Amino acid sequence: MQIDIVALLIGAPLVAIVGSQTGYLIGAKFGVKLFDRPDGRIFNQKKVKATEKWLKKYGTGKALVLARFIPFVRTLINPMCGIVGVPAKKFFFWNCVGAVLWTDGVIIAGYYLGEKLEGSVDKYLLPVVGLIILVSVAPVAIEILREWRTKRHLS
Repeated sequence: MQIDIVALLIGAPLVAIVGSQTGYLIGAKFGVKLFDRPDGRIFNQKKVKATEKWLKKYGTGKALVLARFIPFVRTLINPMCGIVGVPAKKFFFWNCVGAVLWTDGVIIAGYYLGEKLEGSVDKYLLPVVGLIILVSVAPVAIEILREWRTKRHLS
């Protein structure tokens, strides 16, 4: 099956933008209820404060664009921006910039690497995909392990 690269370069950022905007709106509308609990594993005040600090340190634009390239952070940054009150227009602008850079950057890199590695995909690409999956899942696994160890220690 052949996918038109132009359609992909247009469609992927649009889908990424919609997904991030949804996260932002959920954070803006329901975030206080989700993050108000001090003991939440993923949603808690500590993460809200860390996000505020990160946004102040790097600025909203740089933080949103950089977050796209960091597994797990890219998922949480959107609702966090809604919670901490990043203005909607500012979020939308930087969300669009980050979505285009991230999705189209990955697509273009994959396109050219695919041409260069033609016939060698199984040899080179599959281990890279495996590593990406491992790196993406690691933060969640570490957090779950920490939570489990803390609960086990307290009981």
